[in-house]
Amino acid sequence: MNPSKVDRSRVRVLTDLPNVGKACAQDLRLLGIHEPSQLVGQCPFDMYEKLCKRTGSRQDPCVIDVFISLTRFMAGEEPRPWWAYTQERKQTFMREGGTP
Repeated sequence: MNPSKVDRSRVRVLTDLPNVGKACAQDLRLLGIHEPSQLVGQCPFDMYEKLCKRTGSRQDPCVIDVFISLTRFMAGEEPRPWWAYTQERKQTFMREGGTP
């Protein structure tokens, strides 16, 4: 869902979350996440690695940005577009000396 349309009090299913459409919801289900509350405490980078393993292919690194947006939203932050987290992802990988 578009972050500007998210109403935290109405988040019940995965597609109610910011930046989640049908495809992302399916990716989350592949990770065993079937309801928004299951995102609490998840590490977006670990989620990405697990998704790559489950699908057998390297996913677009922007998926990490979406996962960051979701875990932050579920931790209480305001909904933001996924691309608001791109720089953070890039800086994290630069510090760790890797690239997704």
